[in-house]
Amino acid sequence: MKLTIKILVGLLLGAIVGLILHITAPDLFTGFDTYLFSPLGTLFLNLIKMLVVPIVFFSITLGTASLGNPRKLGRIGGKTLAFFLATTTVAITIALALAYLFKPGNAGIDPTGAEFESTKAPSVVDTFTSIIPTNPIQSMVEGNMLQIIAFSIFVGFALAMLGKKTEGILKLVEQGNEIMMFLVNLIMRFAPYGAFGLLASAIGRMGIDGMKAMISYMAVVFIALIIHAIVTYGSAVYALGKMNPITFFKGFFPAMTVAFSTSSSSSTLPISMKMAQENLKVPKPISSFVQPLGATINMDGTAIMQGVATIFIAQVYNTDLSFTQLVMVVLTAVLASIGTAGVPGVGLIMLAMVLQQVDLPVEGIALIIGIDRILDMTRTAVNITGDAACAVVVAESEKKHSKESTVEV
Repeated sequence: MKLTIKILVGLLLGAIVGLILHITAPDLFTGFDTYLFSPLGTLFLNLIKMLVVPIVFFSITLGTASLGNPRKLGRIGGKTLAFFLATTTVAITIALALAYLFKPGNAGIDPTGAEFESTKAPSVVDTFTSIIPTNPIQSMVEGNMLQIIAFSIFVGFALAMLGKKTEGILKLVEQGNEIMMFLVNLIMRFAPYGAFGLLASAIGRMGIDGMKAMISYMAVVFIALIIHAIVTYGSAVYALGKMNPITFFKGFFPAMTVAFSTSSSSSTLPISMKMAQENLKVPKPISSFVQPLGATINMDGTAIMQGVATIFIAQVYNTDLSFTQLVMVVLTAVLASIGTAGVPGVGLIMLAMVLQQVDLPVEGIALIIGIDRILDMTRTAVNITGDAACAVVVAESEKKHSKESTVEV
C-alpha cells in the first residue's frame, strides 16, 4: 500500500504541475518536458518494456508446463477465451448503448479540417494466420506478442509431455522467471517518479481547452469503463470467482495505478501478475498462463473506446448506422481487440479498421486524438483488471478439478 500511495501522489503531482505550467508558462513547460518529464516517463517505460518479452516467454512457458496434461491445458485455455470473448462483447454493447443515450457527437463539433493519417490495420484473417511464427527469435526482437505466446505454449507443452527428459530446461525456465520477478520489484521503486513524469507531460501538452472540447465524449467513455469494471468484472468475481469484489479491487489496485500511468497492458504485466498471485491468491500456473494471454488478446477498454468513438464520429458527420452496421461494429471491435497489441496508442489504429468496416471517414479520428492519451490510461487499467478477474474466475473453477484429482489419488 505504501507503493500505491507513492504512485498516486506521483500521478496527482504530475497532473497539477503539468496543468500549472501549461496555463502560466508554456515555454517553461516545453523545457521541463524536454529535459525532465518525458525523460522520466521514457526511462520508466523502457525499464518495464525491457522485461516484457522475457517475462511473457518465461511465464507462458512455465504456466503451460505447470498445467501438465493437454486436457487441463485445453480446459483452462477454453475457459479463458470464453471469458475474454464474453466480456468484450458486453463491453462494446455497453459502449454503443451509452453513446446512443448521451449522443456526445451532437455537441456541435465542426469536423472541418480534421486530418488523420491512418496506418493500415491488419485484416482479421491476417491476424489469425500470423499467430504461428515462422521465426520465433524475430518475433521476440519485434515484440510480436501473439507469436511469442504461441511459441511459448508449444515449448511449455513439450516440457510437460517430455517430463524428466527436460527437467534441466524446466529448471532453467523457472530460474529465468525468478530473475524477472526480482527485477520487477527493483524497477517498481522507480514507478512513482515515472508516473509523475508521464502524467505531467500528458496534462501539460493538453491543457484545459483540449479537454473541454471533448468533455462529453470523454464522459461517455469513462462512464462505460466504470460500469464495465464494477458491474461486469465485479459480478464475475463475486458469482464465478467466489470473491468479494471490494477485496478484489483493493488487492489489484496497485497494478491499476501502474497501468494508468504507463498506458500499456504489456508493460504492466509483471506488476499485475505479482498483485494477482500475492494479493488475490491466484495460483502461479494459472496466473502465468491467463494474464500474459489477456494482456495480448483481452482489450475490453479498447473495445469500449472503439464503440463510443464510432458512434461519436457517426453523429459528428450526421451519419445514421443501420442495425447491420452496428452488428459489424460489435464483431469487428471484438476481433480487433484480440489483435490489439498491449502498447500505448495502438487502439487508434484498430479504430481505423472499425471505421473502414462501416464506411465512416477515418479522418474523424483526428477529433479525438488529442485526448486519447488520458483515455488510453483509463482503458488500460480496465484491460488488466479484466485479465485479473478472469484469472480469479478460472482459479476458482479449477478447485473442483483439484479436489477430484485428490480423491482419485
